[in-house]
Amino acid sequence: MDNNYKKYVDDISPKPTYIKNYTLAFVVGGIISVIGQIINNSYIKFAGLDKMGAATATSITLIFIGAFLTGVGIYDIIGKRAGAGSIIPITGFANSIVSPAMEYKREGYVLGVGANLFKIAGPVLVYGIGSSILCGLIYYILK
Repeated sequence: MDNNYKKYVDDISPKPTYIKNYTLAFVVGGIISVIGQIINNSYIKFAGLDKMGAATATSITLIFIGAFLTGVGIYDIIGKRAGAGSIIPITGFANSIVSPAMEYKREGYVLGVGANLFKIAGPVLVYGIGSSILCGLIYYILK
């Protein structure tokens, strides 16, 4: 009976479209990266920033764009289609910060937004900071 049920579930379950998902993630992540490179080159050429200054300004600009697109509801549409292609770049981080803030705004700025702002992004920050400290220690010891 267990095998019949498994076969039934397999028959009616939608088949995942791995190739399509991988392709969309690659293309959208690549487009976001190309936009970032265009912004970076523009800061160097038109604003006269050095490489470090342009990189910082580019990061700030991409975070703003990601937060803005999340605020107007466009980034969620992109995320539904692109999956990891929209999550991995820095714009995805901005989305993960702004989404809970928008959701809890009705509860007030302190107890709503402030208390829930890092619900999604908090673990990402902890992992990123922790792994950077570990890598720095390993680099320091091996150097």
